[in-house]
Amino acid sequence: MSLTKSDRRQRIRFRIRKIVSGTAAKPRLSVFRSNKEIYAQLIDDVNGVTLLAASSREKGVERQKVEVANAVGKLVAEKALKAGIETVTFDRGGYLYHGRIQSLAEGARAAGLKF
Repeated sequence: MSLTKSDRRQRIRFRIRKIVSGTAAKPRLSVFRSNKEIYAQLIDDVNGVTLLAASSREKGVERQKVEVANAVGKLVAEKALKAGIETVTFDRGGYLYHGRIQSLAEGARAAGLKF
């Protein structure tokens, strides 16, 4: 029996989370993507705390999904730089590094976040 799309993503997500972990100095940039929105969080896994978050709901701009993801990446990078965070580890959350996930990562890199 083959895996469903959500089971496949969950399996990949668990495999990634065994390796990727965030600290206060180098938090984990976690990405969640729904059909309409995209969300990004910086997480300190040692203390179990979300340091900051950004989403497409904050922007309030009607554009293409890929452009909105790029804007969210820039927004999370700006918030991180204000908080004194320059480097992060990227957690794609089991999604393929393509489309909106790639656009969010490129937007964060363009705004000055290193990973």
